[in-house]
Amino acid sequence: MNKLKYLCGAAMLMLAPAAHAAVLTVCIEGAPETFNPELTSNGTTAYVLGQIYDGLVSVERGGSEIEPALAESWDISDDGKTYTFHLRHDVAWQSNDSFTPTRPMDADDVIFTFDRMMNKDAPYHDVSGGTYVTFNAKLADNIDSIEKIDDYTVAFKLKQPLAAFLGTMAHGSIVITSAEYADAMMDAGTPEQFDLDPIGTGPFGLQAYQTDAVVRLTPFADTWGAKIGDDARTPMVDAVVMAISGDATVRLQRAEANECLISLYPNLADRAEIEEADNLDAVQTPVASTGMLHFNFRDERLKKQEVRQALAEAIDMDNLVDVVYSGMGHVTGAVVPPALWGSATDIKPWSHDPEDAKKLLADAGYPDGFEIDLWAVPVSRPYMPNGRRAAEMIQADWAEIGVKANIMTYEWAEYIQRARNGEAQVGMFGGIYDFPDPSQIPNNYLTCNADGTPAPSNIGAWCDSDFNEVMQEAGSISDQDERIKLYHQAQQIAHDEVPVVVLGGADTITAVNRKVHGYVPAIFGSSRLSGVTVE
Repeated sequence: MNKLKYLCGAAMLMLAPAAHAAVLTVCIEGAPETFNPELTSNGTTAYVLGQIYDGLVSVERGGSEIEPALAESWDISDDGKTYTFHLRHDVAWQSNDSFTPTRPMDADDVIFTFDRMMNKDAPYHDVSGGTYVTFNAKLADNIDSIEKIDDYTVAFKLKQPLAAFLGTMAHGSIVITSAEYADAMMDAGTPEQFDLDPIGTGPFGLQAYQTDAVVRLTPFADTWGAKIGDDARTPMVDAVVMAISGDATVRLQRAEANECLISLYPNLADRAEIEEADNLDAVQTPVASTGMLHFNFRDERLKKQEVRQALAEAIDMDNLVDVVYSGMGHVTGAVVPPALWGSATDIKPWSHDPEDAKKLLADAGYPDGFEIDLWAVPVSRPYMPNGRRAAEMIQADWAEIGVKANIMTYEWAEYIQRARNGEAQVGMFGGIYDFPDPSQIPNNYLTCNADGTPAPSNIGAWCDSDFNEVMQEAGSISDQDERIKLYHQAQQIAHDEVPVVVLGGADTITAVNRKVHGYVPAIFGSSRLSGVTVE
């Protein structure tokens, strides 16, 4: 990040705004991992960066339909293998201390964005680590080529039809970045600046970031949404201040004290307190999400199906879901949540059977159990509102079968990085659906690509050829009934092989101050702060 912006960040963020300024304060649960969405699939990061960047398409505000964004329209070929996007004209880029754009967004930016992720020889491919989580998991094996037709028309040619292509393109990490900015930073010898000091086309730009404390955004008056008169895509406040706190209780306290006008992911158990507050509303949203315990297949003990099944049977899932999700969760053995089509609602969790679990461990060669590390998610998410409490309950259940679990955790960004590096023996991980297609979570968290490399969020490195083949077939056809059958088959494979234990998911609540108007929590993807006003 620009050194002046970074070093002055703390002072800038603590300055009180002018008395007349409308400042939207938001309490978020974690720090952004990066300032380039391509490099992450983290929902916390997406919430921040979703205010700065745009994709070609997006999920409608508070709904599930795919709508135009930087592409104002698109065509699909009869064979379902070519998607031609028609770009908006006169879309302005933001600027910063290091760069002022000289042209609007055009096809060259689209080509640059995807070439960076697709082409290992591209100058930016390896910058900032070169890990493109969503693209690698969902698109890398399916895109054959991308062709610039003219300055405002781009054609994506697929190797085979991909039913979830448009939905995937609406994912918060598949945004368009500036080729001109990238060239300028490369010429300056600071290509990493491109990923640290963001320039997008969205309604807000980054003003400053104080590490693990605060993100401050300023409105981008020239954003395309304002130009076309779309209030929902127009910044309506003078500043957005995002205060970072991993403690849900602290976030709620700040909301009650009017320090945060929007507070994300309060404890579900605190819903009554929010509803009783004079200044807050508890906004409930039916978020489709799945939380899981991943078993690491790099560990010889966990390669044995009997061991994984034993650990699954030892968990009293009814009790865990009731306590951890505060009566708002669902008990299931299906990877696809019941809020989404394609969920195998007939697949139940492994029955709670400690005696059979002990027998399975003995049969696997561990009659006295063993010791293992259990990672607890450190932030509140819809798929896991209280990772520590869940870990403590699992720890107690496993102790009954002779397995000693050492609970471990890290700050959220570090937790994600370490988990993706394969360090968690048993790790909590999960995801929120960014678009309404059941392929997203199974593909992100349970598949491997064509050369056998696990998807980045497949932290347990489970690679099952039958599962991968079924998922690939389900993604290549458009008949929804047939896709449902295939997704059911894939979920049955995952249940029987037990690479994960599905912990469930729940609706989420947001504490919203009554001075805030126009805030619509997202069902899929990240909520937008454009169109939001403050009295």
